Amino acid sequence: MKRQTPNQPPRTSRRAACRAAVVLCLVAAIARPAQMQAQDDAVYRMEVGVAGGVGFMLDDTNAKYYGSTSFAGGAVMRFLLNPRMAVKANLLYGKTGGNTTGVNDFYPANPSTAGPERLSYSFDGALYDLSALFEINFLPYGIGADYLGYKRLTPYLQVGVGATYGTAGKAFTANIPLGVGLKFKLARRWNLGLDWTVHFTLSDKLDGLEAPHAIPTSGFRGKDHYSFTTLTLTYDISPKCPDCNRD
Repeated sequence: MKRQTPNQPPRTSRRAACRAAVVLCLVAAIARPAQMQAQDDAVYRMEVGVAGGVGFMLDDTNAKYYGSTSFAGGAVMRFLLNPRMAVKANLLYGKTGGNTTGVNDFYPANPSTAGPERLSYSFDGALYDLSALFEINFLPYGIGADYLGYKRLTPYLQVGVGATYGTAGKAFTANIPLGVGLKFKLARRWNLGLDWTVHFTLSDKLDGLEAPHAIPTSGFRGKDHYSFTTLTLTYDISPKCPDCNRD
């Protein structure tokens, strides 16, 4: 009869340990795809990114859309309320410039001014815009979760409030931005957008020329306005707690 050495564990114990290890490996293999799926389906609270494109002013030197276009760009942050609504914050810079050459009805504020200043005016400057806009998506925006009807591509409407500083006239004013856009999910956390806004301001000095026709203005009538058309690229951050109830 073969005796078992005191330091050698019983065969039954070794077999039980092997079975336990196999079970743990199977559980880990099953749980890992579920964990990865949970990470893929994570819901994020915010987007951050950049914007770049063109801008133009509607002022005393230009009355045409996309007349005298110049570079525009800046930073974008979007606070995601749900798949159909978001609040976006923009900090944008737009180069500005123009002249009254070819403007048939241009009259300086002081007709008695002598020299070329009486017949023409030109300026070169920049606009700084800080705006907060409320976005409404036409479709629930997102990727994955097909049972919720998420769409990778959706148009949206936007409206908000903002503040503007124009260097040409050293003017600071409020503005009301209105616009539309189109956003597309490049990947689970990357978003590409085409954004268009018109900003209605309360100032006629953004181009440095105030009331050249000497006609009083009120509200938004007769004031300087501007528009931005930009491509945006944003990245999702700040995931919601995976164990919390979702909206």
